[in-house]
Amino acid sequence: MIGIDAKEFIYGVPHAAFINASFAYAKPRELSRFSGPNRGAWYAALHVETCLREVSFHMREFLDAAGDFNAIADYTEMLASMAGEFIDLRGLDPTPPYLDPDKTIGYPAGNALAEGIRSKGLNGIIYPSVRHADGTCIVALWPHAVQSVAQGDIYRMTWSGQPDPKVAKLPTA
Repeated sequence: MIGIDAKEFIYGVPHAAFINASFAYAKPRELSRFSGPNRGAWYAALHVETCLREVSFHMREFLDAAGDFNAIADYTEMLASMAGEFIDLRGLDPTPPYLDPDKTIGYPAGNALAEGIRSKGLNGIIYPSVRHADGTCIVALWPHAVQSVAQGDIYRMTWSGQPDPKVAKLPTA
């Protein structure tokens, strides 16, 4: 997988640091569904409930690895528009390997798909959420595909000894 080149980053727009960080700070020891150890991606969903399910799933994995389901994490919703051409994977039957919930199957297949899509110049992928039934996720594979970013609501996820968090929307000022 090709890493991110500094020329790909965006500048001079609101929240550019958040956009760039999602591509620059990949997980060096493991894959994500459509991004690998050398290059991150901007993951999003059409509805915040889907985002919260996806985020809490991955946080649950981290807490399980730590052996402690006691944590509080605030999640800030970032609203954005997507620009350019995206491939749409919704409605495929049977479910392709890159959407397999088993990370050992889905993530390598997803990374191969993302690499092929990026090499064709497409900006990303629209796909059914693996963690939230009827949810739709979007992954932008290039920083310039993420546009008009604005902060939304803030949610607090609280784990109190159990794998599933309680989620509460925090009041706005």
